[in-house]
Amino acid sequence: MSAETEGREAAAEFRRSHHLGTQPLGDLVALIEQTTGNDVAVLDGGPDEHGLTVRDRERGAVFIAVARTPHPMRQRSTLAHELAHVLFEDWTEEPSTGTDRRPHHEIRADAFARHLLVPVQGVQEVVETRPASLGELSRVVQLFGISPAIAAIALHEAGYIDADTKSAWRAMTTAQVATRFGWTDHYQLLQAQSNTRRAPQKLLARAIEGYIENVVSAQTLATLRGVDVDEVIRGLSAEGVIPREQEPQWASVDDLPSITVDFSDWEDDVDEGRSE
Repeated sequence: MSAETEGREAAAEFRRSHHLGTQPLGDLVALIEQTTGNDVAVLDGGPDEHGLTVRDRERGAVFIAVARTPHPMRQRSTLAHELAHVLFEDWTEEPSTGTDRRPHHEIRADAFARHLLVPVQGVQEVVETRPASLGELSRVVQLFGISPAIAAIALHEAGYIDADTKSAWRAMTTAQVATRFGWTDHYQLLQAQSNTRRAPQKLLARAIEGYIENVVSAQTLATLRGVDVDEVIRGLSAEGVIPREQEPQWASVDDLPSITVDFSDWEDDVDEGRSE
């Protein structure tokens, strides 16, 4: 089976098993965390660092991280790509040999990401004209949260544009499409979101519970979120999340152990010195 077919079928199965239909997907970080139970974080990364998946073999825990970026559609593709590696358990694959040919599992993950984000049937349900216009491209890009390149491939697979149009539209950027069709404000909101650090939700929830119980400091929460500690305290306090007061555990006199002091070995001159 080809990598393309494997990726497409796995994406369709993921949507079926989680009752996602063919509609656009919203917050991918939350979706992945809730469907897989794995921690997902948005972290600072270098210009060429997009995402990675790490597995702890001893505990079986999986951690997904993507770099914060002003390119929200690319970040969504990266998240979907890393989800494919988790579902296919690609950490068992042999490392790359350094050749120019991309490994089978990487091509498969690309296909999975594309079909997960924008299934062909989903395109058919929203595109009204054939051949599709540039305005329809904009609609697909904005609605499904994907790049013009992925949208062009999906439109071509759905039979709405020819190969030449696909090639031309793949060269466009999301910013160009958003500016041309009046949704720059929306795109800037998406950029702000994708360019913000984000701690794993389950991890942060556990840390907040520890904060309430006075075993985790506000500084720990600030470090997890990558923000100032005063901001964390203000935000939690404003929502009524404050550490519980710790009541001292006093013991009754009757509960205290009896202590016997033996003075028989004390030197006599000690007492004599005190009497002088």
